[in-house]
Amino acid sequence: MKEKLLTAPPVTGGTHVSQGRLPFRLVRQSTGRSPWWIPIASVVLALLFCALFLAWNGMNPLIVYSKMFQGAFGSKYGWSETLVKAIPLLLCGIGVAVAYRIHVWNIGAEGQFVAGAIAATAVTVYAPGLPGSIAIPLMLVAGIAAGALWGLLTAIPKVYFQVNELITSLMLNYIALSVLDFVVFGPWKDPKGFNFPGTPMFTPGEQLLTFFGTRVHLGLIYGLLAVLLFAFIVYRTKWGYEWKLLGSNPHAAEYAGIRIKKHVLLVMLISGGVAGLAGMCEVSGVAHRLLYGISPGYGYTAIIVACLAKLNPFGMILSSILFGGLLVGGYSVQSIGLPPSMSLMLQGAILFFVIGGEQLSRYRLVTRKRDG
Repeated sequence: MKEKLLTAPPVTGGTHVSQGRLPFRLVRQSTGRSPWWIPIASVVLALLFCALFLAWNGMNPLIVYSKMFQGAFGSKYGWSETLVKAIPLLLCGIGVAVAYRIHVWNIGAEGQFVAGAIAATAVTVYAPGLPGSIAIPLMLVAGIAAGALWGLLTAIPKVYFQVNELITSLMLNYIALSVLDFVVFGPWKDPKGFNFPGTPMFTPGEQLLTFFGTRVHLGLIYGLLAVLLFAFIVYRTKWGYEWKLLGSNPHAAEYAGIRIKKHVLLVMLISGGVAGLAGMCEVSGVAHRLLYGISPGYGYTAIIVACLAKLNPFGMILSSILFGGLLVGGYSVQSIGLPPSMSLMLQGAILFFVIGGEQLSRYRLVTRKRDG
């Protein structure tokens, strides 16, 4: 019985789309690749779209965007905070991109991030007082392992029971968040924390190294190493070639003897492990404790980061900085009376235009006169 784990949009070169009596019609192109400028155009169109919304509500878009830009990139502090936000986005973005390479739609980076944060904190709770040379490596291993296990919980039902990974990974996000709530409100709650839902502060040995007096931590190095490793695997190894073949034509890959089940399990292990590393970095490098709501939605935003970069490992550095800047800039606009959720509106608009641009780029306009 043939495996049908992966799905890909059928290539239907020259498919006509009914346009009624319009003077033109859309024809689907045989190539599935979209132009390189689609992400740039998507960001520009999203900014224009949100500018119209702001103007409609009586605000000056230029002032709002200027405030956001100044807050995110106008000072050393702004840049450092942007990088702090970009670190988890970069790591989670790489995680989801690994899976998306073979069309496994992992939207569970949020849960894998939280699982990694919980596991890393467990080291500090159950083995307190360890020196940094032991505590940090243990936290790294625990965070990566927990994220990988969380990813595997999505992969196993998909591989052996044909369960849709979208549903499984989404449900696992809610389970991870529920476990987080349980530990920070329950057994791990700091008794000296004035009823605040969080664990006790980590000791200095359990905190990641920071750079130049800022909050930018060692997670930035981990993120850049992950980019290089991802690029090496994709462009220089047999795995990368097999992932490319699986992503472009899974049926051809199947007939070529590529073991699809093995690759689905492998990419979900890697995907979850990298997201779990992001969770470890967040608790050890930024919060220095496990908190209620430790993630403002990094796992979900990372999906947009990966899509905007078109799954390119180096492009994700730029897109994660862009979205890190949007988060920091969102806080800056509070001084002019706007909520920080302004950045969420921009994120949503960018995703909308990226997806729309990707779809439209697969078609070309043909006039009826030319069509004959």
